[in-house]
Amino acid sequence: MSNSYISVQSNSTKFSKQPELTQSQLTKVIVDRAPDAILCVEADGQIFYVNDVTCNLTECSRRELLSKNLLDIKLEIDAAQWAKYWRRLTKEDSINLTSKLETKSGRTIFVELVVNYVKESKEFCCIFVKEKTNVALASKVEECATKLIETNKQLSQEVTRLKQTETQLATSLSVLQSTLESTANGIVALSFSGEILSYNQKFIDMWQVPTGIMLSKKCSHSQKFFENQVKDPEAFRKAVWSESIQSKSDNYEILELIDGRTFAHHSKAQLIDGKIIGRVWSVWDISKFKSTKEVLKQNEQGFATLAETTEAIMFIVRSWRLQYVNSATVEVAGYTKEELFSENFNLSQLIVRQIPTQQNGNPQHQEIEIVTKNGDKRTLAGSIDGIDFDDQPAELFAFIDITASKNAEAEVRQALEQAKQLSQIKERFVSMLCHQFRTPLNVVSFSADLLKRHVHQWEEDKQLPYLAHIQVAVEQIGQLLEEIMSFSKVKAGKLICKPSEFDLDQFCRDIVVQMQLAYSNQTQIVFVNKCDRQVYLDKQLLEPILNNLLSNAIKYSSANSTVTFEIACTDAEIRFQISDQGIGIPERDRAQLFEPFHRCSNVGDLPGTGLGLSMVKMLVEVHGGSISVVSVGKGSTFTFVLPSEKKP
Repeated sequence: MSNSYISVQSNSTKFSKQPELTQSQLTKVIVDRAPDAILCVEADGQIFYVNDVTCNLTECSRRELLSKNLLDIKLEIDAAQWAKYWRRLTKEDSINLTSKLETKSGRTIFVELVVNYVKESKEFCCIFVKEKTNVALASKVEECATKLIETNKQLSQEVTRLKQTETQLATSLSVLQSTLESTANGIVALSFSGEILSYNQKFIDMWQVPTGIMLSKKCSHSQKFFENQVKDPEAFRKAVWSESIQSKSDNYEILELIDGRTFAHHSKAQLIDGKIIGRVWSVWDISKFKSTKEVLKQNEQGFATLAETTEAIMFIVRSWRLQYVNSATVEVAGYTKEELFSENFNLSQLIVRQIPTQQNGNPQHQEIEIVTKNGDKRTLAGSIDGIDFDDQPAELFAFIDITASKNAEAEVRQALEQAKQLSQIKERFVSMLCHQFRTPLNVVSFSADLLKRHVHQWEEDKQLPYLAHIQVAVEQIGQLLEEIMSFSKVKAGKLICKPSEFDLDQFCRDIVVQMQLAYSNQTQIVFVNKCDRQVYLDKQLLEPILNNLLSNAIKYSSANSTVTFEIACTDAEIRFQISDQGIGIPERDRAQLFEPFHRCSNVGDLPGTGLGLSMVKMLVEVHGGSISVVSVGKGSTFTFVLPSEKKP
């Protein structure tokens, strides 16, 4: 039986043959696309290969890395350590290390290194580098925890300082109360809401207020008591008890009591920045003045006797020349009677200011300011009445010295201002802490809680976003704490200007580059330097000023806008100007722009402590300079000028 062979011929289609990758080319493609950074180094540490991930991680170009030694890329490995690692590699083939890597921009990251020993045509090692996110975050958390502890100390010191301020305020109020008690007039201080804050014993004695009466405008028994003492309760109610605290004008009132005495009431509004914060009443007994006028009508001899025995300052004027002065006038003025009556004496030498006030048909009660012979200024309050003296018309000046009560008014105003400022500072400080820390702390709490509950179920890729949220929140807290601590140092006066000579152009260009990187180039900074010389400034003070103003200009501007940073100089000073095209500064906020904890009404949800511009102003002033701002509609321009005259 013969074998049969069947031949089948098939038609084949011709394809163009693709060139095959060599093994080295295939290896390069795989290595370049690996998720980890890979670099190959020789025994002496010289780098001869890196992949793209290595370039991205170190922020260096391939050419830069290939020109470096392993010891040059800041891996916390020195020459002695590398020699030790190499000896281990020749015996163990592979070792694992944990280290820190500083990138080209100065950012520090934690990395895990897997170093493999290779011996082919030559000896070298292949290093796999992987960023350790958890370690970096742990370090950042630890760093922020340290800052939190430091800030807690700073806040404790700030609280202690506030308590000291409160103690000083209490001392000032105590001194003020002593001053009020020593004055001959009754004094009453009212708050900006119209409620009675303080009064002296003289006021209680003058009105003969019983112990059981509570002095308060909200107390009907208190009002009833005072109305029962005066002849015209309705006049008292309108003039004194129900007077609007919002009135800025001075008020003079005469009240006649049922027991025959007559009181003069003078009130003055206490203002801060044009706003009323309270009102002070001065009360004095003018019963003797009225008796004096009645005696004067009867006979001049009786008048002279009474005038010489009273403590009131009394003198008679005709045609702006003195006709009569009593002993009290001589004592206060410091002139002798002969000097006062001499032809050469002009009354304007004594009375330098006269403020007449006429209210509700009452007699003309006034305040006048006199200058004594030794140059002291005294304030007198009383009345000027027309009389007949030696059968000719003249004017009777009957006054008392209220200089002490005027000083007391000033001290009351100062105390009210200090109390209000302290209260505002406390309120702003607490509000800022609560508001600015709430959001990042909520993020940390929420993310940490999720990680804690799912750490064993979730893969690393699912954990990383929450770890990133925590890291961002911790960085925000760190920045807030850093700003608060910096403000505390400046406020405490611990910074001293220490100027030195340096290259301002390069200094500012470095700050601009850092700012562009920090904000991912979302806003272009145009830097114009018209000062082509070395300058003599304090870099430690200048850097936070520029950082703050530039970051504000970027933060409050829209994306892809432009910020202009310009420098000009003369022989004696340097002018810095930063202009943006942002949201601008509302007119109502400009007066408080540089005050601590104040934020403009149009910032919305943009984060901030309200300390930046306050700190900028203080740093500029520490340097002996000045700062101003112009904002019309959209955009703002901050200009600050620093002295720069080289010292020998």
